[in-house]
Amino acid sequence: MKRFIPFVKSDPTVAVVRMQGTIAAGSRATLSDAGLRGLLEKAFRKGKPAAVALEINSPGGSPVQSSLIGARIRRLSDETEIPVFAFVEDVAASGGYWIASAADEIYADPASILGSIGVISAGFGAHVFLQRQGIERRVYTAGKSKSMLDPFRPENEEDVARLNRLLGQLHDTFITQIKTRRGDKLADNPDLFTGDIWVGQGAVDVGLADHVGHLVPAMKERFGDKVKFRRYEQRRPLLSRFGATLTSDALSAIEERAEFARYGL
Repeated sequence: MKRFIPFVKSDPTVAVVRMQGTIAAGSRATLSDAGLRGLLEKAFRKGKPAAVALEINSPGGSPVQSSLIGARIRRLSDETEIPVFAFVEDVAASGGYWIASAADEIYADPASILGSIGVISAGFGAHVFLQRQGIERRVYTAGKSKSMLDPFRPENEEDVARLNRLLGQLHDTFITQIKTRRGDKLADNPDLFTGDIWVGQGAVDVGLADHVGHLVPAMKERFGDKVKFRRYEQRRPLLSRFGATLTSDALSAIEERAEFARYGL
């Protein structure tokens, strides 16, 4: 009844948005801008919360989706004048850290992994295997770059140089994002943008995080012991819960497990 009584101040509320998994577009995405759009809108605009807290546990993924999600968080924060705090669980690496950098302050567990500010492209080459099996690969294109890095053809230096230029451009964009958001907090460390990672207090020491701490005690310390929490989390589609997309879900789980495994998780 308190909310309906004039001049009685309600207890502060922190909206908590959980962001768990790899970042990608499409139907198999765990985290995407489209999938998080509704949650973030509700978190910032429902009931005028004192703050929005992001629970982040992501090894990264698509740079574009990471950029879109981070930009949406900043846009909503600026429009509503509501501060954002990121709380890293196991890992906020690569695109996961890009999203965390959208927050005003970043908290980490003593064992959290943060960083991996770099860009990676991985593939395979099968042309030797095909030759041994007597299989001839036939490719016809209009435009010399259409078959760039075809895994069934020998690698050539021109394709590799072109790919390295693209990766460099993406890396520069990532670095600009982190420097813009973290500014003078960043240490003068030559390894900061090499794709290296830091754990807990080490991330604080180099400026990738602001504090070592956990969501509930940190928010109580900032907003008082009576602070309330309103949680938002993505739900799987109804048919998916009954196994209608079992194969797709299995592939997503394998891909996600592989990404987390890169950080020993």
